[in-house]
Amino acid sequence: MITLEMMPLLMFAGLVLFMLVGFPVAFSLMAVGLFFGFISIEMGFFTLSFLQAIPQRIFGSVIANELLLAIPFFTFMGAVLERSRLAEDMLDSMGQLFGRVRGGLGYSVILVSFVLGAITGTVAAQVIAMAMISLPVMMRYGYNMRYTTGVLAASGTIAQIVPPSLVLIILADQLKTPTASADVGSMYLGAWIPAAMQIGLFMLYTFFLTRIKPEWLPGIPENEITLKGSALWKKALRGIIPTAVLIFLVLGTIMLGIATPTESGAMGAMGAVFLAYLRRKQLGGTAEWWSLIKQAYKNTARITSMVIFILIGATTFSVVFQGVDGGHWVESLFSDLPGGWISFMLIVNLFIFFLAFFLDFFEIVFILVPLLAPVAQKILTPVLLASFGGNEQAAATGALIWFGITLSVNIQTSFMHPPFGFALFYLRGVAPKAVKSSDIYWGALPWVGLQMIMTLIVMFSPGLVTTLLDKGHAPAPQGQEINFQMESNKPAASPGSNEIQFNLDGQAPAKPPEPAKKDSNELNFQLDK
Repeated sequence: MITLEMMPLLMFAGLVLFMLVGFPVAFSLMAVGLFFGFISIEMGFFTLSFLQAIPQRIFGSVIANELLLAIPFFTFMGAVLERSRLAEDMLDSMGQLFGRVRGGLGYSVILVSFVLGAITGTVAAQVIAMAMISLPVMMRYGYNMRYTTGVLAASGTIAQIVPPSLVLIILADQLKTPTASADVGSMYLGAWIPAAMQIGLFMLYTFFLTRIKPEWLPGIPENEITLKGSALWKKALRGIIPTAVLIFLVLGTIMLGIATPTESGAMGAMGAVFLAYLRRKQLGGTAEWWSLIKQAYKNTARITSMVIFILIGATTFSVVFQGVDGGHWVESLFSDLPGGWISFMLIVNLFIFFLAFFLDFFEIVFILVPLLAPVAQKILTPVLLASFGGNEQAAATGALIWFGITLSVNIQTSFMHPPFGFALFYLRGVAPKAVKSSDIYWGALPWVGLQMIMTLIVMFSPGLVTTLLDKGHAPAPQGQEINFQMESNKPAASPGSNEIQFNLDGQAPAKPPEPAKKDSNELNFQLDK
């Protein structure tokens, strides 16, 4: 006999079984949701009318969600910039600047990936572009193959956390509870410091290798530095200035409150098209530019369709899961852990790390985040309450953002480890045959370790995320009497006095009642605690 308490666990087990068979995740979510929905109706856990919530949620929260329009805009922008050779010019000039230094090409790859991540937001575009440009150069100058493949794959995944990352947009949409929610602008603000620290961690690792393994990361010989002085700086600026303008269009407009994420995505897409048009001669002419645009349209349609189908499947699964009290099951699972919020964060992040071996980040976010968000808010809000000046509402929003940024750093590893490390697949697809698959996989391991260290840093240092956030205002102190005296030419105690007295209920000592004043205009307000 199946009981209501068994249903949430059975639903998760059924989902795992479907995915092990190899059924597409979007349709696995739909199938499991509907299957257990009909079982629940048969068992009397809810009625058939409850399933009306599925189309209502799909058309009301998915199809009509304007925030999700940002996904095709940013995807299109990344697809255009992937083929516009902007990264090629930037990497060439950076390589000339840092090339004399040991590990100079590694530093260049990391820095250019950081800038490229701020204008593409997609891992696939970044890994492919950087690998096609950098891999032959690093091989020619004798860089260690495992370092080369590792830095290219890891730098590509930086797009996961550097705004305007698609992951941050989707997390902002899913991090909602009945009393708080994370918005895209706040997610972007919370991600900047962890993203910069991760870049620093990658560069520190590269510097460490130049000290212990200098032969792995040689400098470029002086006679092969073709650009020097003003010519080198002009070439660097030709790549940096258009990029800076595009970054402002995308991120600056959101930060300044000029545009919504969807509107900034549209401006970014138009900016990418215009930038590619200006570079049409380097692309091979107007015909090649138009071919680039058409290919970008196709890639955008494919990725957007995949995301929407996964979201529809996740909605179906989520509605039925909540119908069988799955939310209470998840809350009870994590609320009573020994160790409080530390145990919660460790267990959730370990679970997601291992789940990322088998699921894409879209699937992880759509399936798990809506279930974990209420629990995260409840457990993490008290941790941030003091830093938010006692403002519980602001602390609840900050808790969701802290939780989301921690997950986004963690989810980066889903692109880096087997068997479904997509960054490794992308790298394998564009790398020459001389590059062994074993070098790609072994080369990724140290960088996965660095990403896990960064996850721990963000997990135990919430101030890195919340420093730039709006802390709100502290609530008014209780237990104090506030007197407002409205100026008048008449004495305060005389008839017609304009005194207004507010008493905030609390620990303040009570005053003896004063005699009633004839024809007094005094108003007394008592705010009960």
